[in-house]
Amino acid sequence: MTQSTINLKTATGHQVMAAAGKKILRPGGKAATEQLFEWADFKPGETVLELAASFGYSAIALAKRYGVRVVGIEKNPQSVDRARANIQAAGLADQVQVIEGDIFHLDQVPGQFDYVLAEAILTMQSPSGKAKILRGIHDRLNPGGKFLSHELLVNDREEEICRALAAAIRVNSSPLCETNWIAACQTADLQVLQHRIGAMGLLSPARIIQDEGWSDALKFFWNVFTHAEIRDRLLTMRQVFQQYKQELGYIILTATAPTGENQ
Repeated sequence: MTQSTINLKTATGHQVMAAAGKKILRPGGKAATEQLFEWADFKPGETVLELAASFGYSAIALAKRYGVRVVGIEKNPQSVDRARANIQAAGLADQVQVIEGDIFHLDQVPGQFDYVLAEAILTMQSPSGKAKILRGIHDRLNPGGKFLSHELLVNDREEEICRALAAAIRVNSSPLCETNWIAACQTADLQVLQHRIGAMGLLSPARIIQDEGWSDALKFFWNVFTHAEIRDRLLTMRQVFQQYKQELGYIILTATAPTGENQ
């Protein structure tokens, strides 16, 4: 538990879930990310830029599993320090790097990459913020490289749902519908190759067990049961998710910049 380091009444939803011990924080869960990685078809030695790398867990997992080289960008300096310690502990300092930086300034990240990975990042941005980040992603891709995206989807009542989400998770949330997510990529000269949508079950007990495994799921449930502030926040979030379960979902997609456009 890390709740002593954050104010649970004002912390963002993902911070509260992480404080309770949840590691998979994506709207489509582990299965959606697995599908995204299957589409990616990583090869050993290829390069990946991960946006909002946090503590480096996914970067480390990618490097171990696929033999890719990963650079993560993370804004929070404490998270960067922890990520670097985790990378050292994993013995992957020659393969994984997490740098302090801002996803709105990807031009400051040196080099280009075979893949750019962003999960549950763009949803939290304004329309202009989404556009700026997507253009930055375009410019960081090698010719023919792939953008790998996993985001929250909304198919109706967008304004109402955005207000309800912002109140529950304490951060602005602006999910798009399927058509608009694809259009946002196209506006940034990113051609969508594959995409899939599905139900969002982020705080359903069955999804938690599926994503976290029994051992970690039980720890999560115990932390929620024994810590009132965490329990209250997560129940509020779950109520919103349940209220709009017909309208909320996830989208995963791969997209590429047309070969030869990157400079």
